[in-house]
Amino acid sequence: MEKTKTIGLLGVVHHNELRIQSGLTLELTRELILEFDPKVICGEVLPSSWEHYKQKSDDRGYWGEPPSEYYDLIFDLCAERKIAFEPIDWVELDVWNDFDPFRNYVGQKREELEQQSEAFWQKQLQGAQEGSIPFNTTAFDEATRSKYEWLQSIDPEAHEFRWTTRHLIMTQRIKNAMKRHPNKKVLCIAGADHNHVLHEQLGRDAGVQLIYPLR
Repeated sequence: MEKTKTIGLLGVVHHNELRIQSGLTLELTRELILEFDPKVICGEVLPSSWEHYKQKSDDRGYWGEPPSEYYDLIFDLCAERKIAFEPIDWVELDVWNDFDPFRNYVGQKREELEQQSEAFWQKQLQGAQEGSIPFNTTAFDEATRSKYEWLQSIDPEAHEFRWTTRHLIMTQRIKNAMKRHPNKKVLCIAGADHNHVLHEQLGRDAGVQLIYPLR
């Protein structure tokens, strides 16, 4: 009988000012990682950027570089604790900007959409504090789900490219990482906007014990 695979999910934010304001600091992130004690971390990093990092770890500022928490915490922690790292993100950088969900709008209409987007973000921020780990809460996830349903209604094609397809690939890369590291405890770390989708998609596997939030 196949053993149940244990996967944790940790949503993070990519900007240090927001980390400090919300309480989801790098110190707390480190604490949560060590508490979960993974043998593998699947991170929101492009495979090409992971290869670039391994060759030139001090090269930063390029389009497609990993989010700052990887340079400032996760990569070094993986090396220190001998945690295997698996990059799982997917973005086609040469055409990403061409699929801006507001690409078909200019002037006042675009400003109105941007204001609506900001209103969704404020709802997310409010929900982010309604749990033991900031941004890893049911309230945040529901607000996020509503935002992306709205974005889908604005431009279904952009949503398909930037969101639906991206998550199919991210989820498959997590599953492939689990195959490469059988029976090892895996922690998935991604921007908190991805929480609800990864939770839903990874939770469909009956052989997976999914832990979210981590505490």
